[in-house]
Amino acid sequence: MAEGRAFYCLTKTFSLGHSPFAMTTSESFICIGIMSGTSLDGADAVAADFSSPVPVIRGRAHEPFSPELRAELLSLCAPGENEIERSGAASVKLAQCYAKAVESLLASSRIPREEIRAVGAHGQTIRHCPDQHFSIQLNYPALLAELTGIDVVADFRSADLAAGGQGAPLVPAFHARAFRSDTFRVIANIGGIANLTILPPVSSGAPVAGFDCGPGNMLMDAWCFQRTGRFYDEDGAWARSGLPQPDLLASLLSDPYFSLPPPKSTGRERFSLSWLKSHIAECGNRLMRTRDVQATLLRLTSQSLAEAVIRYAPAAEEVYLCGGGALNPALREDIARLLPTQHVGTTSELGIPPMDVEGLAFAWLTYARLAGIPGNCPDVTGAAGSRVLGSIYPAPRK
Repeated sequence: MAEGRAFYCLTKTFSLGHSPFAMTTSESFICIGIMSGTSLDGADAVAADFSSPVPVIRGRAHEPFSPELRAELLSLCAPGENEIERSGAASVKLAQCYAKAVESLLASSRIPREEIRAVGAHGQTIRHCPDQHFSIQLNYPALLAELTGIDVVADFRSADLAAGGQGAPLVPAFHARAFRSDTFRVIANIGGIANLTILPPVSSGAPVAGFDCGPGNMLMDAWCFQRTGRFYDEDGAWARSGLPQPDLLASLLSDPYFSLPPPKSTGRERFSLSWLKSHIAECGNRLMRTRDVQATLLRLTSQSLAEAVIRYAPAAEEVYLCGGGALNPALREDIARLLPTQHVGTTSELGIPPMDVEGLAFAWLTYARLAGIPGNCPDVTGAAGSRVLGSIYPAPRK
């Protein structure tokens, strides 16, 4: 396994990919990244110091969504009654949740508030329609700045979309800096949606590539919640108790999205619970055990991801998983089985815990906005060129 540069997380040393981070100063340059993804479990916050070429993770926190907020956000992902007012109210609650995550991080890490340069808040995606040149994230960055007393960077997708890009995925630019080496690697982020970052060896000169490859945890979580009342299938135990159904799997994989070439990105608009139920119905409305549906959904995630690696990165030697799906041993094992010629592990092996990667990515995107560094990968999103991403919402000055 190729080794990279050192990445320091509190008192532990981890590995970092080849590309350096741009800024070197004598003072700390700490940014907090907040990510709440399509899994709708809550907000992950990560603080990192970018004052040297070797960044330092200074702290982390997770603030779970209340059941009421989670239900409302899930409902707003589909057309419904009184959406504008409900979206506004949800945005207020989101800002309050993000502020709690920031306060928890500051308390646990003991970082003085005045040392934080900015908080990057991606917001909660409720519509992602790149073909129509827009993507909507619920957010209230001005309120977050008021509540925390820290400048906020938000609206990370618009500049890329305006330049003709998908506006997603945005994490490959960070993955390239954190994980790229002279070993051909793929980083697979398995949140609600699964996306790949393809990292050819630095010495090859080949560009970074990436795209959303399909559902990650989203459908598994939705089916589990509807049928058991649990938010997710812990360790994939329920899926393990069932058997993947070949006819249902084939029906699901027949969706045209899987054969679309990159650049491409997707979300709940396409891979919804109603989409799943329509495919179950197409399989003849025969009795199908709920656990078998869960097993099929796990196989859908693993197989669509593995097939994307085989198609677009056949020479990859290593595949590293991050996001919530990386913590599911049943899913990890299924992916490893489908990719027998690659080493399949998690980003912990490269120095960053799987649940920290996205928050750290948005901390870096925040730092990049303040430093004037482009944050998108045009080869990934299809944008006309590199763009500095995000808008700044200043905190009130005393």
